[in-house]
Amino acid sequence: MRITGAIGAALAVVLTTSACSVIPFASQSDDKGSAPSTSTSASPQPPPKGEESLAKFYGQHLSWRSCADFQCAKLTVPIDYSKPDGDTIKIAVLKVPARGTSKGALVVNPGGPGGSGVQYAAAADNIVSPAVRRSYDVVGFDPRGVGSSSPVSCLDDKELDAFLGADPTPDDKAEEQQFVQGAKDFAAKCAQNGGPLLGHVSTIEAAKDMDVLRAALGQKKLNYLGKSYGTFLGATYADLFPTLVGRFVLDGVVAPDLTSSEVNAGQAAGFETATRAYVKDCVDQGGCPLGSSVDAGVKRLQNFLKQMDAKPLPIRDADVKQLTEGWASLGIAAAMYDQGSWSQLTDALSSAFDGDGNPLMRLANSYADRNSDGSYNGNLMQVIYAVNCLDRKDSSDITHYEDEARKDSVQAPTWGSFLAWSSVPCGFWPVKANNAPKKITAAGSGPIVVVGTTRDPATPYAWSQRLAGELANGHLVTFNGDGHTAYMRANSCLDNSVDAYLIKGTVPRAGLRC
Repeated sequence: MRITGAIGAALAVVLTTSACSVIPFASQSDDKGSAPSTSTSASPQPPPKGEESLAKFYGQHLSWRSCADFQCAKLTVPIDYSKPDGDTIKIAVLKVPARGTSKGALVVNPGGPGGSGVQYAAAADNIVSPAVRRSYDVVGFDPRGVGSSSPVSCLDDKELDAFLGADPTPDDKAEEQQFVQGAKDFAAKCAQNGGPLLGHVSTIEAAKDMDVLRAALGQKKLNYLGKSYGTFLGATYADLFPTLVGRFVLDGVVAPDLTSSEVNAGQAAGFETATRAYVKDCVDQGGCPLGSSVDAGVKRLQNFLKQMDAKPLPIRDADVKQLTEGWASLGIAAAMYDQGSWSQLTDALSSAFDGDGNPLMRLANSYADRNSDGSYNGNLMQVIYAVNCLDRKDSSDITHYEDEARKDSVQAPTWGSFLAWSSVPCGFWPVKANNAPKKITAAGSGPIVVVGTTRDPATPYAWSQRLAGELANGHLVTFNGDGHTAYMRANSCLDNSVDAYLIKGTVPRAGLRC
C-alpha cells in the first residue's frame, strides 16, 4: 500500500512492461475503436444465494476483443448494488491466455488502492512464474473508479502537483491550518468533480464486482493473487463469499481489522525499519553520502528533509519548480519498496546534497506515476483517497493528528509525523464511510495462503501474521527479507511454495520460512 493517501496505500513492486502503455481500451460509453470480437466467455455462473436480484449481471457473457497481444472485455456492474435497476458502469478486464492447458482464470490485483489490474495482468510474464503462466489464464481488472473503469478524478495535474508537493509535516499552528485547508480543498474538489461514483468505490463494492467477474469468467470458485492493498480486497471477498474462495494467495497484507491510526503507525514503523536497513547497506558499501554509521545516516536524512521544508532545491520540471519536503519524501519512499532501488537513492541523495534535486524528483515521479512533462499516467494518487475514505472514517479534530504525530514519531522519527498527518482528507470527506475495520475469519473457505515479508516497509510483517491467525483457514509463509511483497522477487523457496499451491493445491507446510 502507498504511504501517501488517506490511511496510506501502495502498489506492489512496480513492473516495467512496454505492453502496459499500448492496451487500447475503448471509452466507457461504447466499443468504438475496438478490434472485432474474437471469442465469447464460457457459460456464466448463477448468482450466489441471496443475490438473485443481480441475476442480469451474473448472467452476462464477456465478449473478448483483441487488444495489443491480449484479450480485453468489459464487465457491466451496478453503480449501487442496493439499486440493481439503477445506473451501471463498465469495468475494464484483460486476459492473458495460458501458455498450456488452462486450469481457468487466476484474477490478479497489484494493490493501491488505485493500481491498474489491467496493466498488472499485461505484465503476466513478470508477476507469476512460467509454471503458473502455463496453467492459468491471467486476468486483471481495473477496479471501479480506477484507470479504464470510469476513473474518479478530483484535481487537474497542476492541482495534484501542488497537493503532493505541500508540506507533509506541519510544525506549528499556522502550518497545521494550512495543511488542513489543503485537505478540505481536496475533499471539496472531489465532491464537485467526483460524480455519482464517488460514493461507490469502496473495497466492499470492488469485491462484489470481482464476484460478478468470477461468474462471467465461468468459474465456480475464484482463484486469486492479491498483493498489498489487493490482500485487503481479497480478504473482503473471502468475507463476503467464503464458499466461493478457490486458490487464494494474499501477499503483503493489509489486515482488515486495522484502524486508520493503526495503519499509519504500522507503516511509519515499517518505513523506519526499511530506512535503517537502507542506510546500513549504504554505509556497508562504503563512501555513503549519509555518513559512516546507521544512526548518523538516519539523522542526516531527517535533517535533509527539514532542509527541504525550509529551503527547497530548484529543479528542472515542466511544472514543479522546487524539490519540497513533500516531493523529497516521496522520492525516498519510492526506493524503500525495493532494495534494487537503493543504489539509485544513494546517487540521488548525493546529487541533492550537492544542490541538484532532479534525480530525487525522478524517483518521486516514479512513485506518483507522473511523467516529466507534468502529466500523470493514471488517477492512482487521487482515487486512493476516494477508496480509503469509504473504507475507514477518520477524525476532523486537528488535535487527534497532533497527538498521533507525537506518539508515532517516538518509534518512527523519520516517518511518524508524515504518516500521522496523511489521512486528514478522510476527516473532511464528502461521503460517509460504508465500511469499518473488522476481523475477517472467512469461515467455510478453502485454504488461504498468506505471505509476509519480515522487513516490508508498507505492509509490516505483523499484519500478515495477524490476518493469517484470524482466518479460519489461513496459512502463513514468511519471507525473511527487505522490500514490499515477496512472490516473484527472486526467492525460489517462496516462489516454489506459492506455485505448488496455485498449480497443485498443495498447502505450504506450517511455519515455512524462506
